[in-house]
Amino acid sequence: MQATKSEICRRLFLFSYLFLKSYSQDFGGQTQFICTSVPKDMDICAATLQNSVPGEDLKTTVMQLRETVLQQKETIMNQKETIRELTSKLARCESQSGAEPGDARPGGRRKEAGTKNTMGDVSRGPADTLTQLSQTLQSLKQRLENLEQFSRSNNSVQANSLKDLLQSKIDDLEKQVLSRVNSIEEGKPGLRNETEQRGRVESTLTSLHQRITDLEKGQRENRPLDKFQLTFPLRTNYMYAKVKKSLPEMYALTVCMWLKSNASPGVGTPFSYAVPGQANELVLIEWGNNPMEILINDKVAKLPFLINDGKWHHICVTWTTRDGVWEAFQDGVKRGSGENLAPYHPIKPQGLLILGQEQDTLGGGFDATQAFVGDLANFHIWDRKLSVGEIYNLATCSSKAQVGNVFAWMETSLDIYGGASKWTFEACRQLN
Repeated sequence: MQATKSEICRRLFLFSYLFLKSYSQDFGGQTQFICTSVPKDMDICAATLQNSVPGEDLKTTVMQLRETVLQQKETIMNQKETIRELTSKLARCESQSGAEPGDARPGGRRKEAGTKNTMGDVSRGPADTLTQLSQTLQSLKQRLENLEQFSRSNNSVQANSLKDLLQSKIDDLEKQVLSRVNSIEEGKPGLRNETEQRGRVESTLTSLHQRITDLEKGQRENRPLDKFQLTFPLRTNYMYAKVKKSLPEMYALTVCMWLKSNASPGVGTPFSYAVPGQANELVLIEWGNNPMEILINDKVAKLPFLINDGKWHHICVTWTTRDGVWEAFQDGVKRGSGENLAPYHPIKPQGLLILGQEQDTLGGGFDATQAFVGDLANFHIWDRKLSVGEIYNLATCSSKAQVGNVFAWMETSLDIYGGASKWTFEACRQLN
């Protein structure tokens, strides 16, 4: 049944009233109502019709009112969303500015996720920043000296040109560090911009590392694929290497590698292996002031390693699931042993093996404070316990040294991210 004009008019009046009421509430009551006098005995709709508003115009008015309501609601929703985002960002900034450095958990385990700094490089004071920059500059100088030696032996004009350019940039960075030392000593107010200045310097260092890496790539044809080392120059949450294949299920293992670091406190996480449901399936970490630890299925054993002296050290850890027996070797010598480390728990397959970062989730959740800083090379994994003689051969770079049957150190086996760089492995060359 079609509605009469009188019914249509009443509906329009009710709709207009509700719309104006809602509009007034949304905008703080700023809307004004315009009233028209109507004789006491006259019908409201009849009075409206006397104003000669055609039926089509009424429909158009209704559509326009509906369109306006939808637009205003969308605007309000967008404004509310913006306010929520700004409030969230403000809360994060306040929590970071007021947060105290997290303490280590009892037993030396990794810290809780709630105390992580995953916003980039770990925060440091002026003295710590200068120390870190000085160490990085020294590392760059050493790499440039290696490049210079290589270019002399190969008579490369291009290498010499690039070396001179990079040396110039290092000199400029040293001047910046010296300037900041003077600022600290004189107590200049410019230290308020220390975070911004450090960001610019470290951005330049990252770019410089990349250019040196590009130059080093020219030497790949002159070395075997296993004669390389990975360098992690800064404590960040974005520099790492990912092993391309997963590990199999293992009831025993030996993991060995060469490490060089002078980072303090703690060298960080040389490697971590995570599987679905367990981020700490197999981890080697030295975090904060705690000793180096190995974690298997989140169970911890403290290792008697002392390696943060800036020199190359060879370390090996063996483990068997039977009784959880483990042994630790540094530079070919047994330094410690124990048992009950995740007994009768096999290492699970189908996980991700990461070098240089500790995983809080499968393949991610990196924390800058737990990142490895230094050089790493000849990382190998076996699915058995190596003998004392086999470990000694590895530590002395013997020609009899074996390679891992689960993972062997090869450039083609890794994907590298975040500016971590490669260079010809030095330790065995120094021993020989």
